[in-house]
Amino acid sequence: MAVPKITSAQRTRTPRPAARIQAAVLEEARRAGLLDGDTSEHVSFRAPPALVEAAKREAGITSTTELGMVALALLAQSDPVADFLGRTAGRLGPDHDLDTGSR
Repeated sequence: MAVPKITSAQRTRTPRPAARIQAAVLEEARRAGLLDGDTSEHVSFRAPPALVEAAKREAGITSTTELGMVALALLAQSDPVADFLGRTAGRLGPDHDLDTGSR
């Protein structure tokens, strides 16, 4: 059975998961006040072109500036899953039976 082709119009109607994640990351950064004020801080560094292009492709971003903003927003905010795992490390519920497989 042939796989139906997705048109560019269909792609623009349904945001890629990466686009939704970027929007959420930037919205959280906005709520945290990290995007307030001027964009006056200049950030410049050298990176391998293949790394930059792969990151843009994966994120669905064409602008290097936007890629940098999303990357910084991701790094500037804590990961709620990692925070939860750190807070609950080593603690299991009282009814949890840990089967290690050894007898």
